Amino acid sequence: MRKLTLLLIVTANCAVFAQTNPAITSWLINTSGITGRHYVAGNPTPINDAVLANVQTVQYNTTYSYVSATGIPAYITGPFQDGNPSLATAQNKIFRIPLNPVQGSGTVATTGGNIGVFKNGVALFDYRDGVAWSTTTNALCGGPGNPPCAGGPAATQAWNRDAVPAERPGFDCAKAHPAMGNYHHHQNPSAFNLDLTVLSNVCDTYPADGLYVINPSQHSPLLGFAYDGFPIYGAYAYTNTNGTGAIARMKSSYQLRTNTTRTNGPAVNATYFNGYFREDYEYVAHPSDPTYLDSHNGRFCVTPEYPNGIYCYFTTVDANHNSAYPYAVGPTFYGNITVTTVTSVPSGTTTLATNSFGDFKYKVSIAPNPAQEFVAIQTDSAANDMNVFLINELGQIVKSDKILQGSTLCVLDLTTVYNGIYFIKVTDGKNDKTVKIIIKK
Repeated sequence: MRKLTLLLIVTANCAVFAQTNPAITSWLINTSGITGRHYVAGNPTPINDAVLANVQTVQYNTTYSYVSATGIPAYITGPFQDGNPSLATAQNKIFRIPLNPVQGSGTVATTGGNIGVFKNGVALFDYRDGVAWSTTTNALCGGPGNPPCAGGPAATQAWNRDAVPAERPGFDCAKAHPAMGNYHHHQNPSAFNLDLTVLSNVCDTYPADGLYVINPSQHSPLLGFAYDGFPIYGAYAYTNTNGTGAIARMKSSYQLRTNTTRTNGPAVNATYFNGYFREDYEYVAHPSDPTYLDSHNGRFCVTPEYPNGIYCYFTTVDANHNSAYPYAVGPTFYGNITVTTVTSVPSGTTTLATNSFGDFKYKVSIAPNPAQEFVAIQTDSAANDMNVFLINELGQIVKSDKILQGSTLCVLDLTTVYNGIYFIKVTDGKNDKTVKIIIKK
């Protein structure tokens, strides 16, 4: 009996430990049946799709979590206004994520296609778009509309195009687009119109939320996992790697070269500007400043989800919150590539109960505060639809919106709201949280 009791205690402790692993608990699980939505160019009313959004199930054992997802987000996708005929379509993948990722050689390069998965099941790609410069034709090769690259795929060429600046006209409000239906981000998944300097006006007609809102006063949320199993965070974190210090922007250690010519490539000009190709960047270490990241775009650090510390990637942005190369992961991985997709989940796994982490205890983030033209309201994860109210000092509701189940945020337009002190109330009808906000234009 004593041996059996001890076994039960050990088993119970393992289960409790497993369910606290962020590789199990951090996913946006769809419990309400919310489906994807998309815009068609010329129509600012989104079309509802018959495809479930976000993650459908999370199962786990002592080694891996198995995340089943369609690859369709809860935020609205499209339109893609660069001639891309594709729509975001269901990928229906099962991702196998290691619970204990392992450091690798640090020399394995990222590749085209999926190199990570965000917590809503949407794919992360690296910087490239399959287009390069051909020394044979002295023109672009690879990708739609270009001839194939002589001598091999675009990745083997001397100058490889950076998708983030080159394909910006084709990104939707959430800074993403599909490749043959596979909807993906190359960069920080925060909406264009929430950047300090807005580089695309697509959100004016086709607004969408994106995955999170950059808040310079708060540690960014865990956004997903790279294909080596290590976590990906947003743009801001603790200054020091031990989890202390002020919240600071995590900075890329890659900077543009100052060359005006490119060996075996086009001259730097208005068409092929500095930063058009990945090779326009060089790595410069900053060993005395912990806010600069390493050559993989990460660092070992303590985070709210990993109090004992772990290696983390960050979705880097510049001072204007515009995406900064290498954007999330790369150009090489820190760890061994252990994430893969599988066709079925092995027997003996446990299904994560959707209510085991749905109570986020009303952790509400408001940014910016004071606010001017807009304010973004973000939660860890909405287990149910949540009403959001902007209330004046007289108790009157001035604005209202919703955070949909499986989403994390909504944005209130303040252009018609007067200066003053207001309150934002977030409620699911049973529980609520109220935060004071100042509007000062």
